[in-house]
Amino acid sequence: MDSRDERKEGAFPHVMHHGAVQGVTGSAHEWVVSESASVLIDCGLFQGRDTGPAGASASDLSIDFDISRIQAVVLTHVHIDHVGRLPWLFAAGYDGPVFCSEPSARLLPIVLEDAFKLGISRQPEQVEAFLTLLEARLVAVPYEAWTALPLEGESVFVQLVPAGPILGSAAVSCRNSQGQVTVFSGDLGARLAPILRSAQPPYRADCLVIESTYGDRLHEGRAARSARLERALMRAMEDKGTLLIPAFSIGRTQELLYELEGLIHRHRSAPLNEHLDWDELPIILDSPLASRFTRVYRELDDFWDAEARERLDEGRRPLSFEQLLTVDDHDAHQRMVRHLAESARPAVVIAASGMCAGGRIMNYLKAMLTDPRHNLLFVGYQARGTPGRVIQQEGQGGEVVLDGQRYSIALPVTSISGYSAHGDQRDLLDFVEGMEDWPEEIRVVHGDPKAKAGLKAALEEEYQRRGMDVVVCCPG
Repeated sequence: MDSRDERKEGAFPHVMHHGAVQGVTGSAHEWVVSESASVLIDCGLFQGRDTGPAGASASDLSIDFDISRIQAVVLTHVHIDHVGRLPWLFAAGYDGPVFCSEPSARLLPIVLEDAFKLGISRQPEQVEAFLTLLEARLVAVPYEAWTALPLEGESVFVQLVPAGPILGSAAVSCRNSQGQVTVFSGDLGARLAPILRSAQPPYRADCLVIESTYGDRLHEGRAARSARLERALMRAMEDKGTLLIPAFSIGRTQELLYELEGLIHRHRSAPLNEHLDWDELPIILDSPLASRFTRVYRELDDFWDAEARERLDEGRRPLSFEQLLTVDDHDAHQRMVRHLAESARPAVVIAASGMCAGGRIMNYLKAMLTDPRHNLLFVGYQARGTPGRVIQQEGQGGEVVLDGQRYSIALPVTSISGYSAHGDQRDLLDFVEGMEDWPEEIRVVHGDPKAKAGLKAALEEEYQRRGMDVVVCCPG
């Protein structure tokens, strides 16, 4: 399928999908207002085997769709699969503004600096030139306010409301001059996730473009996932090894730190094993990028939820507690890998990348996969074609190829779905049911075929139960 809209040609507004329709990543959706004016919602990297409708992929990130009528970009949040192709969009000739929430405006330059260095150039002058250009294009807007977009000859507005998965996340409502509203969910967070305010459904939508990453399943509750995290940690300590947690630098890492601080606080001074108390357990954050994001999270505590702010009021430091050790430079990282691989020192290591497709987690895996003393814990989605998905599926006793070399998987492998940045089917249904006026058209995107089909069926069942009509389609 190409990027064209599935609705009747000439009908405005309509939506064209340029990514996240044949998989989970590469989010890019165009809200077309007229023949000459449109708004691009997100412009993300493809990961794993995901591809775009016109052929873009993780190995070919050039912009493969017409950008001539795009006059504004609006970002739902700063995960790389939603923003990572912005440098390529600028290179293709887009010279308009980029709108996002206030926290996202703080986080986006960090995300894109890293993406630019990895995908385009590490030359300092080129990196600085790109960041200067980005800062000039960024427009931070407050939640809930309707903001006019500068589309020539058109009167259109957007509204951002909290969406949950990471700091700054937003669902985007787009309204044209006739009052028609198209809503783009972006990623919707799990209910009662730590630190962040829960997703807030918009008032109404005529058309809804909704993600479906976990559209066919339910996550564990927060209490259950916290208990599983504690069990995974205890098992690693009993095995006298390291608990490795591949985690995305933004969102997942901060949630994990928050939960680990909670466990240590609850068990403080109690024995973790015969040699170690809970408050002596080192939590190692081995990711310079994650450390930068964590600092910004701490600075933006005005956007935290009530529970997290209560911890601050009690004098606790949920993202900078005493046992937290950060590893920044590469030499220190190499020494840490060797020390933990060779010793029986219990520790928890959080390192990127979350899908084991690069980053410092790779060195830990190469050093520890073949040693059953250690444990590996996945806390997020593993895309098709990534080493993380292979390790998750193969499990203990299987094999995986890392950088061209085959490794046996001797350590125990555990997954906890509840730490996903994405909400489950119940969260997605709640987003729709929380609207005062439900959409008449729903486009299910951003998911594997089974997940999209599961959410489509659940939505149709809910509408039918209430005697309401809806058209639900799964582009791609």
